[in-house]
Amino acid sequence: MAVAGPVDRGCLICAKHMGVGPLVGPAVWADDQLVVTHRPVDVDGTAFLGYLFVESRRHVAALDELTDAEAEAIGRTVRRAAHGLRTELGAEFIFSAVVGRAVAHFHQHVFVRHPGTPDELDWQAGTGWPGAPRGRLPELIDLCARLRPYLAGPA
Repeated sequence: MAVAGPVDRGCLICAKHMGVGPLVGPAVWADDQLVVTHRPVDVDGTAFLGYLFVESRRHVAALDELTDAEAEAIGRTVRRAAHGLRTELGAEFIFSAVVGRAVAHFHQHVFVRHPGTPDELDWQAGTGWPGAPRGRLPELIDLCARLRPYLAGPA
């Protein structure tokens, strides 16, 4: 993935957009303003299926630093990603949040609540549920390929 716009050489997300570093996960979709990826595999070689990151290509730390065009593109892409995740995974619910400050580069989390997730698990705990569907890299790549058409155009 080529990077357009200002890049911070010390930023893990800018590095990710160049295809290097610990945050690199399978690519779902990218354009000149945004990059969408799936969460990378964990140390066990699997990842929770249906956890995406929508990131500004330009290095900005926060939501209020986005241009109107970037913010509009993010909103549209998050909605399309949610539609694709629900359709492809039969998700019970789609969560989306701009949270955390560990990496100062705008990124929005978009992730599913899988059917069967126990009710006592709150919105963020479902990703750690032992019964949640997990996949190895080939399954993640397949899911990303299935999601790509949803992000490329109207859904």
